[in-house]
Amino acid sequence: MAVSIKDCKRVVIKIGTSTLTYSNGRPNFRRIEKLVQVISDLKNSGKEVLIVSSGAIAVGVNRLRYKQRPKELRYKQAAAAVGQCDLMSYYDRFFSEFGYVTAQILINRDVIEFEDRKQNVINTIETLLEMDAVPIINENDSVSVEEILFGDNDNLSAIVAVLAKAEALIIMTDIDGLYDCDPKENPDAKLIACVNEITDEMIAGAGGAGSNRGTGGMRTKLEAAAYATSNGVTVVVMSGEKPQKLYDLFDGARVGTVFLPKDR
Repeated sequence: MAVSIKDCKRVVIKIGTSTLTYSNGRPNFRRIEKLVQVISDLKNSGKEVLIVSSGAIAVGVNRLRYKQRPKELRYKQAAAAVGQCDLMSYYDRFFSEFGYVTAQILINRDVIEFEDRKQNVINTIETLLEMDAVPIINENDSVSVEEILFGDNDNLSAIVAVLAKAEALIIMTDIDGLYDCDPKENPDAKLIACVNEITDEMIAGAGGAGSNRGTGGMRTKLEAAAYATSNGVTVVVMSGEKPQKLYDLFDGARVGTVFLPKDR
């Protein structure tokens, strides 16, 4: 039987690039600070929180003064290497203000294909949570190649949620949740509050990337939700524009779209 979001103790929060940056690619410090404040408060209430954070390439692109997001892999990797340093410095600075220590974990897809590597990641996560630290996880973009890419952090967050035995995965993005049709094209589109089953047709009908700063879109969120819910994890897709909405979610209010886990 699924645990309600209000009662979940261990959660993974995936934060998209569009939530962390402005449209010009520069970091949105006001929103990052508010996110960190709310997450710190959730931890104060007894929650165990892991963060899967996008944004490294976008922040690196801005820092290196690229005119646009590069297409060539080596330039993306260079941007990721620079941006990851900046991104972690932002998280560390803001979390330290609320008394929490951050920890960086960078992983590739092959971590789930080799049992010893997978167990090492699980052990690290468990130890950090035991020490009340905040694990901040991202794909190791600076060394990843096509064969070991997750491809987007939506799917990575679902894998992390399962590895960490989290009860809930919250995906914060630039849209309020899943709609019955594209709200950018149809003003009468209606938000779907709850999904019991993710069908192939639903995934096939989803769009591509949500913004020019990220790699994911609603399709990857549905794929991530399908994987997580099939492994007993409740998933919420919600807007990251107002981080304080996390309070409403954990108070039991309806926020975004909830994907209910399958009975196992």
